Amino acid sequence: MRKIIVQEFITLDGVMQAPGGPDEDTSSGFKYGGWTAPYFHEADKEADKFMQKVMESTDLLLGKKTYKIFAAYWPEHSDMWPGINDVTKYAVSHKQMELTWTNSELITGDVITRIKKLKSGEGSILKVIGSGNLTQTLFKHDLVDELWLMIFPITLGTGKRLFDDGTIPASFVITDSLVTSNGVIFANYKRAGEVKTGTVGA
Repeated sequence: MRKIIVQEFITLDGVMQAPGGPDEDTSSGFKYGGWTAPYFHEADKEADKFMQKVMESTDLLLGKKTYKIFAAYWPEHSDMWPGINDVTKYAVSHKQMELTWTNSELITGDVITRIKKLKSGEGSILKVIGSGNLTQTLFKHDLVDELWLMIFPITLGTGKRLFDDGTIPASFVITDSLVTSNGVIFANYKRAGEVKTGTVGA
């Protein structure tokens, strides 16, 4: 059985759109692309352990748009992400698409059945990065085992959000965390069953 880990940069108000650069994703007129950049200008040794874990090369499960962004950049910059060209990149799309990155496979058709089959097999963890629509689908079908979130101390008020229409009620337990000196919160969670309710103080 393989784990599916959703790994995302998000703002305090849950925006995940275009963290890496101004032209990464301008859909719906989004104008704040690259909102993480100011926080990486200063070397932050506190975050090294977490960033090394984040950048470990594992198989990727990517939506169509994120796959295209990654495929256009990472093959020529693999020195910044060692091993990324060697792992399998699964591109999830409801339509046929060209796969230009080495070791890529297309998941199409009944994508949920195919992802469940992939998850039940052998292999490394499957990381989902970006891929907002895919992430919503995985939340809806309760296929997310862990969340690795990098939460930045800003609000944007607009943009694609990590937790949106596909999110179901679910509880998580924190497994690792760090607050850096510049206010970035690294928080890793794993799935922990159903939501429990009660009365405070009862």
